[in-house]
Amino acid sequence: MRVNGVRKTLKAGSVVFGGSAIVLIVIPSIFIDLLALDSTNQMQWSMRMIGVTVFALAGNMWQNSEQISVTRLMQVAQVMFISAASLGILTLLIPAELTWFTCFYAAIGFAFAISYLINLIKN
Repeated sequence: MRVNGVRKTLKAGSVVFGGSAIVLIVIPSIFIDLLALDSTNQMQWSMRMIGVTVFALAGNMWQNSEQISVTRLMQVAQVMFISAASLGILTLLIPAELTWFTCFYAAIGFAFAISYLINLIKN
């Protein structure tokens, strides 16, 4: 396992998800439009709530990147591998037309999943 690789992946993910969270909270209509979803007040409210949750995730990712215990760090990487892969899959299954952004956002999730996996299994 590559501890430094996991730490860097967690920090990079924290920055990416933190940025996404800010957009989701401040201007959710942009995300909604890019995902080709119907922009309603309810959808915007939901996106803001997701943004707050993603912001908390980003903070936890950054904090966990500093984890002293290698065992705990690797447990975090396992959870994040599953989460990132699931994000990619669910993004592609979005009940709307697939747009360039939808595919791009899914690819980001898959890229993080691959990074976690490589760093978990590499000696």
